[in-house]
Amino acid sequence: MADYQKMYTTLFNAIIDALEQLTLQNIGEAKETLMQAQQKAEELYMKSDD
Repeated sequence: MADYQKMYTTLFNAIIDALEQLTLQNIGEAKETLMQAQQKAEELYMKSDD
């Protein structure tokens, strides 16, 4: 069964971090933070199928 709480927490924390980076005008870092979180959440979901 998928651990939706862990996926949610991963994405939520990344959004908070990205918003802080955007406030500091670190757009590239914000983008990278969100992309990494998306990949992590996808990995968690794919592992749940095993």
